[in-house]
Formats: sequence, structure tokens, C-alpha cells
Amino acid sequence: MNTVMPPVMVFTRRLLMPNMNLFYPVVSGLPNMAVQQSINNRIYNLVIQLIAQQGYYENPQTQVTGWYELKSNLRGILSLNIGNYSYPPMAAHGLTVIKSLTFDIQTGREYQLSDLFKPGSDYVSLISENIRKQIAERDIPLLDNFKGISPNQDYYIADKALVVYFQTYEITPYVVGLPMFPISVFELQEIAADNGPIDRMATND
Repeated sequence: MNTVMPPVMVFTRRLLMPNMNLFYPVVSGLPNMAVQQSINNRIYNLVIQLIAQQGYYENPQTQVTGWYELKSNLRGILSLNIGNYSYPPMAAHGLTVIKSLTFDIQTGREYQLSDLFKPGSDYVSLISENIRKQIAERDIPLLDNFKGISPNQDYYIADKALVVYFQTYEITPYVVGLPMFPISVFELQEIAADNGPIDRMATND
């Protein structure tokens, strides 16, 4: 398994409209232009999707701020967060939404959570139990009893960790924000898909 790959080049672009100020990433310098365009199209489409989800097109008076975070850019894996904060007129408070994308920069493949694991592995139960323990240890308030993650729960890769997270109000009160739960890739290595993001990160070099 070849894990020696240079990081992909990432540049920042800005989307400026009335009541909107967004920054989003653009990938550059990949040898395969079709892959590069595919990744950039997916990123841009997600940016637009979040703008629509936050209600800007229905009410352009909504204040919208957008940003991104690079979480992993090594071993041929690019994992990033696209964040969006909106504040509609007369609302009691604003709302932050974060969505993540994880790509293989050689093929352009986008990984959902289920793609990170071997077929038939019970990753849902394993991750859910880990999160259940973290909720108790960190004394995180819940809206209801924690029922576990969905098969394609939001996540990102951050070097040696898989970070699974939930949107505002998904399992916790507003004051908690977006609860995030890091899990060491070494705890998941046995059920990780061969040459997938977790498998590539679970090395000591």
C-alpha cells in the first residue's frame, strides 16, 4: 500500500452576495483534470446546498457566513468541513450547519461513512457504543436517549482519528452546538476497508 503521496494544493475562493460572505476551497494541481473537476464540483455543490438549506434563497435578508476547514490532506486522502452560519431576520438565534467531504485524490472517489469499513462489519454498533461511552464520560446533555448513529452519519478524518458528529438539535440541546466524537483509527483498524481512509491513516510512520 503506497501511502507516500504529497498533499493536494488547496486555494480559497470567496462567494460574496447581499448579506452573504462565504469562503470555500478549490483543489488544484492534480494530474488528472477530470478527478480535479469532479472534486471541485462536489465541493461547490455542497456549498450551494447549504446556502439553500439555510433558507437564503427563500429569504435573501438572511445573514449567511461560510467557511471551510481542512481536516486531513495526506496519504492520498482529502477530508474537509464546509461550515455555514445563518441568522434569519427576527430569529431568536442563528444556526450553524457543518457537512464534511472525504475524497481519494487519485480517483476522486467520495467516501460515505459506510465506505470506510469492510462489507458486513458491524461498524454502526461499534461506533455507537464508543460514542455512548464518551457521552457519559463527558457528561453531554441529550434531548433523548442516545439511539446510535445512522449508517452514513456525518464524519471527517483528522489524521489518526475518525470524528463522528451530529448537527445542532440532532441529539443535544442548542447550547451544545455540534457534538463531535473522535475515535482512534487504531480502534477501527480490524474492520476498516482495505486501502480506505482509515486503513491508510492507521500507520505509525
